[in-house]
Amino acid sequence: MSDQKVPFEVIRARRAGARLAAVQALYEMEQTEKSAKATIRAFMEDRLGIGPDERPIEEADPDLFKSILNAVVAHQVAIDTAILARLADGWKLTRLDSTTRAILRAGAAEFIAHQELSSAVILDEYVSLAYDFFDETEAKFVNAVLQNVGQDLRAGTAA
Repeated sequence: MSDQKVPFEVIRARRAGARLAAVQALYEMEQTEKSAKATIRAFMEDRLGIGPDERPIEEADPDLFKSILNAVVAHQVAIDTAILARLADGWKLTRLDSTTRAILRAGAAEFIAHQELSSAVILDEYVSLAYDFFDETEAKFVNAVLQNVGQDLRAGTAA
């Protein structure tokens, strides 16, 4: 495909795969306390492109995958501060489900690291992921929190 233009649907599927893999990697990093570098290496070697049902998905975009993980690590304090600011008083990040935390962190990282993407695109991608993992109530929670976090981060109020 080097001489052909890649269809937009394929590009979009690869980006969606990268986002899913990033959420899975963040979850794994939290559970195992492995470094981002080790997790990226493991995913690049074994799992990039495998869906939640363990079936292959469209090949994930490795650059986007690495970018998201590296942005979460580089901006962890700003990301977690922005998320905490949008939770109910007294809530802690540890009160959130690990997958929810991973989705929120990955989405927030994209708001910071990928200014060229519209907020609507980022929000849509991560809310779709939330619906893949959770029921409507949790997905709506992710939507509300991430929408506000994105506005805060893009406005520079949480950074």
